[in-house]
Amino acid sequence: MIDFYHVCEYLSAAATGIAPDAAARDAWIETQKTALKTGRLDAVLRALAAHCEAPEVEDGHAPLRRCHRYLSGRRAQLDYPRTLADGLPIGSGEIESAHRYVAQQRLKRPGAWWRVENAEYMLALRIVRINGDWEAYWRDLARNAAANDNPSQRTGRRSA
Repeated sequence: MIDFYHVCEYLSAAATGIAPDAAARDAWIETQKTALKTGRLDAVLRALAAHCEAPEVEDGHAPLRRCHRYLSGRRAQLDYPRTLADGLPIGSGEIESAHRYVAQQRLKRPGAWWRVENAEYMLALRIVRINGDWEAYWRDLARNAAANDNPSQRTGRRSA
Protein backbone atom coordinates (compact mmCIF):
# COMPACT_ATOMS: atom_id res chain seq x y z
CA MET A 1 0.00 0.00 0.00
CA ILE A 2 1.37 3.39 -0.92
CA ASP A 3 1.19 6.03 1.77
CA PHE A 4 -1.86 8.17 1.02
CA TYR A 5 -0.04 11.37 1.98
CA HIS A 6 2.65 10.55 -0.58
CA VAL A 7 0.01 10.09 -3.29
CA CYS A 8 -1.53 13.42 -2.26
CA GLU A 9 1.82 15.12 -2.84
CA TYR A 10 1.67 13.94 -6.47
CA LEU A 11 -1.94 15.13 -6.75
CA SER A 12 -1.02 18.50 -5.28
CA ALA A 13 1.75 19.01 -7.80
CA ALA A 14 -0.60 17.99 -10.61
CA ALA A 15 -3.31 20.37 -9.40
CA THR A 16 -1.12 23.35 -10.16
CA GLY A 17 -1.48 22.53 -13.85
CA ILE A 18 -5.24 22.09 -13.68
CA ALA A 19 -6.72 24.80 -11.48
CA PRO A 20 -5.78 28.47 -11.67
CA ASP A 21 -6.52 29.45 -8.08
CA ALA A 22 -5.98 27.90 -4.65
CA ALA A 23 -9.67 27.23 -3.94
CA ALA A 24 -10.14 25.41 -7.25
CA ARG A 25 -6.94 23.40 -6.69
CA ASP A 26 -8.08 22.38 -3.21
CA ALA A 27 -11.50 21.33 -4.56
CA TRP A 28 -9.89 19.30 -7.36
CA ILE A 29 -7.50 17.58 -4.96
CA GLU A 30 -10.34 16.72 -2.54
CA THR A 31 -12.35 15.24 -5.41
CA GLN A 32 -9.39 13.05 -6.42
CA LYS A 33 -8.71 11.98 -2.83
CA THR A 34 -12.33 10.94 -2.40
CA ALA A 35 -12.19 9.05 -5.68
CA LEU A 36 -9.08 7.14 -4.58
CA LYS A 37 -10.56 6.29 -1.18
CA THR A 38 -13.71 4.95 -2.84
CA GLY A 39 -11.94 2.82 -5.44
CA ARG A 40 -12.31 5.09 -8.45
CA LEU A 41 -8.68 5.21 -9.58
CA ASP A 42 -9.76 5.20 -13.23
CA ALA A 43 -11.66 8.45 -12.69
CA VAL A 44 -8.53 10.05 -11.23
CA LEU A 45 -6.45 8.81 -14.16
CA ARG A 46 -9.00 10.21 -16.63
CA ALA A 47 -8.97 13.58 -14.82
CA LEU A 48 -5.18 13.66 -15.09
CA ALA A 49 -5.03 12.41 -18.70
CA ALA A 50 -7.34 15.19 -19.85
CA HIS A 51 -4.72 17.74 -18.82
CA CYS A 52 -1.39 15.92 -19.30
CA GLU A 53 1.47 17.93 -20.71
CA ALA A 54 2.72 17.37 -24.25
CA PRO A 55 5.28 14.56 -24.67
CA GLU A 56 8.05 16.99 -25.54
CA VAL A 57 7.75 18.71 -22.14
CA GLU A 58 10.48 17.46 -19.79
CA ASP A 59 9.33 15.36 -16.84
CA GLY A 60 10.64 18.00 -14.45
CA HIS A 61 8.03 20.39 -15.88
CA ALA A 62 5.22 17.84 -16.30
CA PRO A 63 3.61 17.19 -12.90
CA LEU A 64 0.37 15.90 -14.43
CA ARG A 65 2.14 13.32 -16.57
CA ARG A 66 4.36 12.27 -13.64
CA CYS A 67 1.31 11.84 -11.41
CA HIS A 68 -0.57 9.89 -14.08
CA ARG A 69 2.40 7.60 -14.69
CA TYR A 70 3.00 7.13 -10.96
CA LEU A 71 -0.60 6.16 -10.21
CA SER A 72 -1.21 4.05 -13.31
CA GLY A 73 1.94 2.03 -12.64
CA ARG A 74 0.90 1.22 -9.07
CA ARG A 75 -2.72 0.12 -9.34
CA ALA A 76 -2.28 -2.85 -7.01
CA GLN A 77 -0.80 -0.61 -4.34
CA LEU A 78 -3.70 1.84 -4.28
CA ASP A 79 -6.53 -0.33 -2.93
CA TYR A 80 -7.53 2.17 -0.27
CA PRO A 81 -11.17 1.00 0.02
CA ARG A 82 -10.15 -2.53 1.06
CA THR A 83 -7.45 -1.24 3.39
CA LEU A 84 -9.90 1.12 5.08
CA ALA A 85 -12.56 -1.62 5.26
CA ASP A 86 -10.01 -3.85 6.99
CA GLY A 87 -9.47 -1.11 9.57
CA LEU A 88 -5.88 -0.54 8.51
CA PRO A 89 -4.19 2.84 8.13
CA ILE A 90 -3.60 4.23 4.65
CA GLY A 91 -0.91 6.58 5.85
CA SER A 92 2.49 5.76 7.26
CA GLY A 93 2.25 8.34 10.04
CA GLU A 94 0.80 5.83 12.49
CA ILE A 95 3.59 3.37 11.74
CA GLU A 96 6.31 6.01 11.77
CA SER A 97 5.18 7.32 15.12
CA ALA A 98 4.88 3.82 16.58
CA HIS A 99 8.64 3.62 17.00
CA ARG A 100 8.28 6.14 19.82
CA TYR A 101 6.11 3.92 21.95
CA VAL A 102 7.23 0.50 20.68
CA ALA A 103 10.98 0.87 20.53
CA GLN A 104 12.16 4.10 22.09
CA GLN A 105 9.96 3.92 25.17
CA ARG A 106 11.46 0.54 26.03
CA LEU A 107 15.01 0.96 24.75
CA LYS A 108 15.71 4.46 25.97
CA ARG A 109 14.72 4.15 29.60
CA PRO A 110 17.12 5.77 32.03
CA GLY A 111 19.85 3.30 32.93
CA ALA A 112 18.79 0.78 30.28
CA TRP A 113 21.33 -0.70 27.91
CA TRP A 114 21.00 -3.43 25.34
CA ARG A 115 23.09 -5.62 23.12
CA VAL A 116 21.86 -5.30 19.57
CA GLU A 117 21.00 -8.99 19.27
CA ASN A 118 18.97 -8.89 22.51
CA ALA A 119 17.24 -5.64 21.64
CA GLU A 120 15.90 -7.17 18.43
CA TYR A 121 14.32 -10.07 20.35
CA MET A 122 12.88 -7.71 22.96
CA LEU A 123 11.35 -5.52 20.23
CA ALA A 124 9.86 -8.58 18.57
CA LEU A 125 8.20 -9.52 21.87
CA ARG A 126 6.98 -5.96 22.30
CA ILE A 127 5.36 -6.05 18.87
CA VAL A 128 3.73 -9.40 19.66
CA ARG A 129 2.23 -7.87 22.82
CA ILE A 130 1.06 -4.67 21.11
CA ASN A 131 -0.57 -6.69 18.32
CA GLY A 132 -2.57 -8.63 20.90
CA ASP A 133 -0.83 -11.94 20.17
CA TRP A 134 0.92 -12.36 23.54
CA GLU A 135 -1.06 -15.36 24.83
CA ALA A 136 -1.01 -17.13 21.46
CA TYR A 137 2.74 -16.61 21.16
CA TRP A 138 3.48 -18.26 24.52
CA ARG A 139 0.97 -21.04 23.90
CA ASP A 140 2.60 -21.84 20.53
CA LEU A 141 6.07 -21.64 22.06
CA ALA A 142 5.08 -24.12 24.79
CA ARG A 143 3.48 -26.44 22.24
CA ASN A 144 6.62 -26.39 20.05
CA ALA A 145 8.87 -26.98 23.07
CA ALA A 146 6.73 -29.95 24.13
CA ALA A 147 6.89 -31.42 20.62
CA ASN A 148 10.69 -31.06 20.62
CA ASP A 149 10.93 -32.83 23.97
CA ASN A 150 8.81 -35.75 22.81
CA PRO A 151 11.12 -38.44 21.32
CA SER A 152 8.31 -39.89 19.20
CA GLN A 153 8.01 -36.51 17.44
CA ARG A 154 11.67 -36.44 16.44
CA THR A 155 12.87 -37.68 13.10
CA GLY A 156 16.26 -39.04 12.21
CA ARG A 157 17.18 -40.09 15.79
CA ARG A 158 17.33 -43.59 17.10
CA SER A 159 16.43 -44.48 20.63
CA ALA A 160 19.05 -46.38 22.59
